[in-house]
Parts: sequence; structure tokens; C-alpha cells
Amino acid sequence: MSQIDTAVSQPSEEQIVQRARELIPLLRERAEACEKNRMVSKETIQAFQDAGFFKILQPKRWGGYQMHPNVLNRVLMELARGCPSSAWNVMVLGVHPFEVGLLDPRCGDELWGSDNTTLVSSSYAPFGTVSKTEGGYVLNGEWLTSSGCDHAAGGAFVGGRVAENGETVFRSFWIQRKDFDIVDDWHVVGLAGTGSKKLIIKDVFIPDYRSHVIGAYDEQSHGQVENLYKMPFFYVFYAAVSSVIIGMARGMVDLYVDHMVPRQNINQAVGAAVNDPFIKSRLGEAYAKILGATTRVLHNTDEAWGYASRGELVPLDIRIRHFASNQFTGGECFDAAHMIFKKTSTRGIWMSSPMQRQMRDILVGANHITQNQDNIGDLLGGHLLGNPLPAANPFGAKPGQV
Repeated sequence: MSQIDTAVSQPSEEQIVQRARELIPLLRERAEACEKNRMVSKETIQAFQDAGFFKILQPKRWGGYQMHPNVLNRVLMELARGCPSSAWNVMVLGVHPFEVGLLDPRCGDELWGSDNTTLVSSSYAPFGTVSKTEGGYVLNGEWLTSSGCDHAAGGAFVGGRVAENGETVFRSFWIQRKDFDIVDDWHVVGLAGTGSKKLIIKDVFIPDYRSHVIGAYDEQSHGQVENLYKMPFFYVFYAAVSSVIIGMARGMVDLYVDHMVPRQNINQAVGAAVNDPFIKSRLGEAYAKILGATTRVLHNTDEAWGYASRGELVPLDIRIRHFASNQFTGGECFDAAHMIFKKTSTRGIWMSSPMQRQMRDILVGANHITQNQDNIGDLLGGHLLGNPLPAANPFGAKPGQV
């Protein structure tokens, strides 16, 4: 599809969420093979392309839908019920069109000029080195855990620290696919199907226009972008991760109900499992935890969108509260899933049981850096008590701001 073919038929929010919901049985059927192959199949990625999931945050200028970020969040909450690894790929590959919307338009032209379905992966943790040079930057080293990189013909965004104007800044660099090698080192306990492999980069030059300070957030960095992209990128990304984890926990509830409804407790007087007060109470408590996390992520995103949709930057206080409170999602959803997993007794631990895979996937998802509730709780609590922000912060705030 060429750049000029931008007159796409855009689905409504409910239509695209329903497409995700309808894919749950297929994803559940493919989940075991996805884990064994340690990557999402090309057929599944194509199903996601056909459904339009990767266009949700893509700028309309290049044929995307440019929709409310909660559309992607809701899609992820459905897809992860069927296969967490597949949903994780949609999250990573689906959020980067938003980042392209922050960059020099030449990037979008180069990426989508001949095919606006091209995907981009990422590896933001600054494992490699970056050197400033005339007209750009030179990158060297290894960047780990690039989810979905096998499907990303458009290359990857990688993160790096670089000294500029007397300070160290954290930048994101768009590197093209021809400029890195992929090493298959993804052997992990959960989310194995994400194919989050290592990228090797050797002496690659990145021109200035293919980079930005990823945490910058002010009129200079966001004043001229379209309204959707006035949402803070870190917030959109972190909320998307939280949404996948919510979907994983919802999937555990689905599997638990499927398991318990026909089950008989032969060693208890209550007989049918659905009559066991502890089986019922754990399910009710888990559901409440998951619903609370769901409501928080959708509410926070909607509140931020209220500012961005009017062409305004999201105030610092709201950015801090949203960014921080969403990071409790992983811990809460893991607790909810583990609570009901324990009630499956030995029946849930067999490798043939999809519940054990769902549990392992939630464990790994909750370990993601975007779910760092311990450190972020300190930052959020300090902010509420009037403490100044640390010099290094993800809000683009200057030292001393509260």
C-alpha cells in the first residue's frame, strides 16, 4: 500500500475491539505453539494486520486511524485473554507508530512511503553506546529484548544515553532493519512467544532527524505535533503494557471459570466446585482487583486525552499520578491470578494446562520495568507529600519541580 492510498475505511472503536474479542478462541488455540516456537506466527501477525490493530495509533497522514489510545488499550485487554505473547507483540509493534508521529515527517515518509503496513520493534534499555558526531550519532553494541523484531521490516527504536550541552540525555533512535543483526537468545520462563531477541549494532550512523529525547515534554518538543501525539509517549507506552497484563489476568479468570464449572471436589462435602465458598470468594476477589486495574488505566488515559484532544499539554501533576499509579497494575494482576491459580490445586500445574502458561506469562509481564511499583510508589508518595522530583525523571520536568 502506498503513501497516497490513505483513504482507508476506519472502523469504530467498538468494531475494532470486537475484532479483537472474536480472535480470542483462535489465539488460545495457537498459544501453545506460539510458546514452543518462541515467536508469534506470520499468520497471526497477518490476522492482526487485517484487523487494523497496528493502525490504531498510526498517523492518518500515512494511512493510519490515529485513534484514542484507549482503543489500543481495550484491544490489548481482549487479545491477551487468548495469547499473552501475541498480545504483547501487538502492544510493542502497535505503539511505535505513535512515536513516529513525534518525529520529523521524513521518518514517516521513509518508513511508510511505499508500504504503510511496515512494522517497527524496539529495545529502549541503553545497553549499547552512543557517540555524537557531525549530523547525527553513531551506535554500537547489543540491545536486548526486542519483542516482535522478526516481524519488523521497518527496523527498531533503540534507546541510548548521550552527553549533550553539558548534560546526559536519554534518546530514542530509529535504526533501519538493514543496520542490525538479530540474535536468537530468548529462552525464558514466560512470554516466550514474544520473540524478544537481541539486536547487534556495529558502527551505525543515525542522522539527527531520526532521533528525539524520548522523555522531553514541553511546547518545544510537542507544541507542533497533532493532538493525539500531545499525549506523553512514556505514558501511552506504559499504559499499553499495563493493558496487556490486565488482559492476561482476565484470561486467567476465563480459564479458571472453564475449569471450575464442570469440576467435582470428591474429597469435600460441597461436591461441585461451584459450590465451594473458597473457590467462589477467591474468584470474586480476583475479579475485583482486575476490574480496579482496568478502570484505573482507562480512566487515566481518558483524563490525559481530555487535555491532548484540545491541543493542550497534560499538566505535570496529572502526568505523575497517571504514570505512577498505572505501574501497580502488574503486581495487582499477578496477585489476582495467583490467588485463583492456587485454587486449581494440582490440576493447574500440568504442562498440558493452559493455566500454568498464563500464570508464567503474567509473572514475566509483571516483572517488566513499566510495572516497578516499589520505586514508583516512593516517587508518587513523595510527590503527594510535596517532595521535589529527582533530577532524572521520565516526565521531562526540570530539577526541583513538584
